[in-house]
Amino acid sequence: MKIIVAGAGIVGVSCAIWLQRAGHDVTIIDRAGPASGTSHGNAGVLAAGAIVPVTTPGLLARAPGMLLNPDAPLFLRWSYLPKLLPYLVKYLGYATDKHVDHYATAMTTLLHDSLDQHRALAAGTAAEKFIGAEDYCFGYATKAALEADAYSWTKRKTAGFAFEVLDRADYAQYDPIYGDAFEVIVRCKNHGRISDPGAYVKALADHFVTQGGILQIAQINDIETRDGVITALKTADGDVTADHIVFALGPWSKEIAHKLGVKVPFESERGYHIELINPSHMPKSPMMVASGKFVITPMDGRIRAAGVVEFGGLENGPSRAPFELLKRQVADILPDVTYDSIVEWMGHRPAPADSLPLIGANDAQGRSYSAFGHQHVGLTGGPKTGRIIADMISERKPNIDLAPFNPMKHAAK
Repeated sequence: MKIIVAGAGIVGVSCAIWLQRAGHDVTIIDRAGPASGTSHGNAGVLAAGAIVPVTTPGLLARAPGMLLNPDAPLFLRWSYLPKLLPYLVKYLGYATDKHVDHYATAMTTLLHDSLDQHRALAAGTAAEKFIGAEDYCFGYATKAALEADAYSWTKRKTAGFAFEVLDRADYAQYDPIYGDAFEVIVRCKNHGRISDPGAYVKALADHFVTQGGILQIAQINDIETRDGVITALKTADGDVTADHIVFALGPWSKEIAHKLGVKVPFESERGYHIELINPSHMPKSPMMVASGKFVITPMDGRIRAAGVVEFGGLENGPSRAPFELLKRQVADILPDVTYDSIVEWMGHRPAPADSLPLIGANDAQGRSYSAFGHQHVGLTGGPKTGRIIADMISERKPNIDLAPFNPMKHAAK
């Protein structure tokens, strides 16, 4: 069949490769090319245990204090608040124990084998060299801070994820770079790392093209529908049709999804990173700085500190406060690391109100499919999402309960 994949991030490229391997004629259409957005700027962690959403019980009570604290990892463009409010009400409504358990169960099935899924996707390609099997660590300044985070660790343990708790001295035997920054470190097993996310996705896209796939750089302006079913994709180069169209446009998915009747409550959750170029010392594994909700990751030729959360929409430029927070905290945590320069970046995470990605058909005929909304775990869940979409289009039943991810649960009533 002729398939169009709209979007060339990790999710879109994964969909395209697995569809191509299933024997289909696949074209990727993207406005800027592979890994031009969040697939370039993420923390590079294959976070298999990222099964606890931001919306945990008590978030509503904590959020105002975080917004007013310059050292807290939550930011808001206040001018954007009126537009954000309807979404925010729905988003905070999911901060319940029941929804956390629902989310954890669903996301465990999607993420638990992330490292193996990446290895299968990249097998035989130049992208293989970017995949590592390092543990994912969480650094806490005090034991009390870890105890305050017990809710999340209990949920991960219940879901079957393995981790060990180390004191400062024990962790220093593995990696002394953090000195006295953390009193206690939680080390999560069976995770992984991508040493250069942007180069990794580009290598996968290059492989897709060498295998006969088409990569078309074009702005997607609109869609044409009849009775709620897509009939054409309207691009700057003209109308395009196919047997099936997969939408993997990340944070730019909302408008098209709504036109298809998938009325998902949706926002851009803005993320930031800084990179220390050519550092004098390199950490051995990704480290989540628990107090700042950002990850310090060793990458090819640089250390990346990526994370924090800002609500400010797709149109506004970067804010200075998140960059300054990252710089302050990295300087405190890695005081002995010198480097040549700092690079700054801001990007957009696709954030449905219930934090669950949309994976599946948008209509009963299966003319179009959604593959977006992964929030913080697009890199982690991208390859498996691509495999699932390819199976569905090829009429093979995926071995996973897809009900929590079904786009049609958001269908207009």
